[in-house]
Amino acid sequence: MKWIYGSLRLFATFCFKFFGRLEVYGAEYVPRYGPLIIISNHLSYNDPPALFVSTPRVLNYLGKIELFSNRWKSALMRLAKVHPLDRSGTGLDALKTALKVLSQDGAIVIFPEGRISPTYSMQKARQGAAFLAIKSQAPILPIGISGTEKFAPWRMVLPLQRFRVNIGPPFTPPVLEGRIDKNAINSVSNLMMNRVAVLLPENYRGVYEIKKRDAPSL
Repeated sequence: MKWIYGSLRLFATFCFKFFGRLEVYGAEYVPRYGPLIIISNHLSYNDPPALFVSTPRVLNYLGKIELFSNRWKSALMRLAKVHPLDRSGTGLDALKTALKVLSQDGAIVIFPEGRISPTYSMQKARQGAAFLAIKSQAPILPIGISGTEKFAPWRMVLPLQRFRVNIGPPFTPPVLEGRIDKNAINSVSNLMMNRVAVLLPENYRGVYEIKKRDAPSL
């Protein structure tokens, strides 16, 4: 399985860099070992492959269960380390899957907004990513993606566009005593999203527009 995953990465790298202009910054920040939560803004179905090419880690994703609608799609999703997610449920299964990946020193990708942004700028994050961060205390790697909205997913192998993956330094959420309440989740969520926002051009920041004095130091 590892050689298939590696072959897919080589093919995607060739397509994105030879037929497109993928620019990756901050790759040195990616921890090579240990549990890792990767968070990013979400512009397009092109985002997971862009992250796949840009980081040296084996990445795990949570994907809507519809992506597993037949055995061929299901086989491809599993090769790409996508775990099925039933979005009609409570989200408990997704949390269990993510915690299992982290307990095995794996890296899991979370798009905290929970969907592709209809405006291509950052939307308010849902609570799941922050809850996972607090619960697991795993290092968090913020990534800002720009430009992937400029080409359709069916053109993924031939993007013919410039797009960028900007990786920031990892950080850990604060250790919280007692019950994880809504205020704690919102506070950690804002911290996480601001770390992503500072890695993006201003027009992509949306509701997380950052004043200069509030920007986290990198």
